[in-house]
Amino acid sequence: MKTTDTPASVPAESGAPVTKVDVPVGLPAKEKKEGKVLNVFSHGMLILWAFMVVLPLLWAVMTSFKDDSSIFSSPWALPDKLHFDNWARAWTDANMSDYFLNTILVVGGSLIGTLVLGSMAAYVLARFDFPGNRFIYYLFIGGMSFPIMLALVPLFYVVNNMGLLNTIHGLILVYIAYSLPFTVFFLTAFFRTLPASVAEAAFVDGASHSRTFFQIMLPMAKPGLISVGIFNFLGQWNQYMLPTVLNTDPDKRVLTQGLVQLAASQGYKGDWSGLFAGLVMAMLPVLAAYIVFQRQVVQGLTAGALK
Repeated sequence: MKTTDTPASVPAESGAPVTKVDVPVGLPAKEKKEGKVLNVFSHGMLILWAFMVVLPLLWAVMTSFKDDSSIFSSPWALPDKLHFDNWARAWTDANMSDYFLNTILVVGGSLIGTLVLGSMAAYVLARFDFPGNRFIYYLFIGGMSFPIMLALVPLFYVVNNMGLLNTIHGLILVYIAYSLPFTVFFLTAFFRTLPASVAEAAFVDGASHSRTFFQIMLPMAKPGLISVGIFNFLGQWNQYMLPTVLNTDPDKRVLTQGLVQLAASQGYKGDWSGLFAGLVMAMLPVLAAYIVFQRQVVQGLTAGALK
């Protein structure tokens, strides 16, 4: 009768040396060499990409401390001295302080409204089944593919008829509507990765739906909120087309409008040093926000893959 049992090993004779055979587990030399070449190539491309991104930023910062003559005579040289008057002139004479305050009000209000409304809508779409759930979800998806340029003319008349033209709160509402589709799409997928057992345990303990959302589910979705918040912050901070159409009041201009005004106000005698100073002013908050929340952004983007 045949058996599949492994036969017992035969004991070695007394005094006979026992040789231990090691099974090779390493990769062939050819595969190791190809892996090293690929690793060197990928790191080289990353270094090249970082150089292409960082160099213009450093050049803009360096140029903001030069005078106008040095910008054209020696564009790649270091400034002979730091001209801090460029920043002072851009902040006061070019009204960048007012534009900066208006931008903070608009972006801050729209960012809070977008995250609150978007997270609530995404939580309902991700956790509850009801008639029209998928239809509403696909409406938000369709909003992402709708070009904003096609809506500028009707949007202008709608905002004007509502008495919100050339107002800060009117621009905030438009920014919220513009950012909601992507926010709902991103957070819906994120809420689906969160464990449902936590919410069920809260319901068993007597918590209401609103309390479960705000005190349990929303803190758990912090990485996703920070990630989508950074993306919305970048898009809203750099938005130029919407405020140009809906905000023509000079006293309520945002930074992007202010930079264009600073570039065009001097005519043929452009204040290039002040323009670069204003450009760096508008760029620093975005860089600071991304540097501070970089880890949370990566966690939010990879959370769905770690379910």
